[in-house]
Amino acid sequence: MKIVVDAMGGDYAPTAVIAGAISAIKELNVKIVFVGQEDVIKKELSRYQYSPEDVEIVHAPEAIDMHEPATSSIRTKKNSSISIGVNLLKQPSYDAFVSAGNTGAVVCAATIYLGMIKGIDRPGIGLVIPTLNRFAFLIDVGANPDPKPEHLLQYSLMSRVYAQEVLRIENPSVGLLNIGEEEGKGTDFAKETHKLLSERVKNFIGNVEPNELFSGKCSCIVSDGFTGNIMIKVSEGLMESIATLLKREIKKSPMALAGAALLKPCLNDIKKYADYSEYGGAPLLGVNGIVMISHGRSSPKAIKNAIRAAKREVEHNILAAIIKEVG
Repeated sequence: MKIVVDAMGGDYAPTAVIAGAISAIKELNVKIVFVGQEDVIKKELSRYQYSPEDVEIVHAPEAIDMHEPATSSIRTKKNSSISIGVNLLKQPSYDAFVSAGNTGAVVCAATIYLGMIKGIDRPGIGLVIPTLNRFAFLIDVGANPDPKPEHLLQYSLMSRVYAQEVLRIENPSVGLLNIGEEEGKGTDFAKETHKLLSERVKNFIGNVEPNELFSGKCSCIVSDGFTGNIMIKVSEGLMESIATLLKREIKKSPMALAGAALLKPCLNDIKKYADYSEYGGAPLLGVNGIVMISHGRSSPKAIKNAIRAAKREVEHNILAAIIKEVG
């Protein structure tokens, strides 16, 4: 299996990206295709021992900055690592693309170069999130901030496939992220979407309030990309703030320090369960190819796990399963 990796994407690229990819080669039995500035990649690779047959380098002279406008950067930088990397998926010998680079640029490139699956109008970024009942799948978290109800219907169908095929959840339930449980809650858009999902989606359980996002109430939660992105960023910031506050308060008391030492294994387990790097990446669903988007601050561990997630999608033939569901 060949996984294409954007060597220039992310806040810590290429160092963290290449380190994570080399770990993936050793642990996951995959071949890695690095896309980026060849001299930079070779210099970084010289620090590692690996089998040359497991690595391929595709030169891409340009890189897209994290803050560049997505659409214009894809149009003007056709030789960027993102553009060239996504285009490789048109060839059957390349199985998936992973990038921690500019999210908007990855979405734009995948939409333009790979095209959409028949029956899907807009791509959606999904995210596996930890809950009190194992895992759930949230979509969209940023690709489509101003969708139509039909787009959320399509997200619902794709999320059920992903939850069933990749997360191995039998008959996944679907909920609509909203400000209240009642059917009549929310904007006109939310009400219209609720009606559509009620009529067309198997095991639709209705509205899910934000405070139940991590409760495990349902397997799949659908949202517009604007709200979903805010929810994830608030949650991420809250977890980081709680961790900082705990450390600050524990240091104030010798008794608390002693208690923390006893609780350390439990606290480490909780941290691991909530850490985004454990899940690696967010699948971009709806495009005609397997594309995994990683956090811009991805560590080597996060990159490795993003490659793991991409490999899992390939193994479960998620693309064919979605095509069958929406066709």
